[in-house]
Amino acid sequence: MKPNIGLSAKDCTEVVHVLNTLLSDEFILYTKTLNYHWNITGPHFHDLHKLLDTQYHELLETIDSVAERVRSLGGHALGSLLEFTQNTRLKEEPHKYPSAKIMISNLLSDHESIIANLRKDLETCQLKHHDAGTTDFLTGLMEHHEKTAWMLRALLE
Repeated sequence: MKPNIGLSAKDCTEVVHVLNTLLSDEFILYTKTLNYHWNITGPHFHDLHKLLDTQYHELLETIDSVAERVRSLGGHALGSLLEFTQNTRLKEEPHKYPSAKIMISNLLSDHESIIANLRKDLETCQLKHHDAGTTDFLTGLMEHHEKTAWMLRALLE
């Protein structure tokens, strides 16, 4: 049954596409953060290992929230690794285990990329599709990514 929430079926479908792209980005970032959590080394291992543990758990909650938003708009959330890799705007780096500093730099870059894309997605959802609910949801995600980016940036200074 399609939702009757004041948005056209076309608007819902297009917003679901935006959200599934974001879901793919979040899943790739989650996977990269988890990989770095497992493989980080160096003199600050313990602190960075704990930080990345916190971050990948937060990303998992974000992934679930994005998928639930997709479902609330009547769409189907992507759910396979193939779908995520085909729809992400981020880049994976298989078989690479950089230094801790490069790991943090890579994660910062990915968070900043998601932030920039969220700004575009917000505009699309609000101005083109008039979906205030998704716009508000994306604003909250953007603020969370901004805080995480700030923390990662502070580690690199």
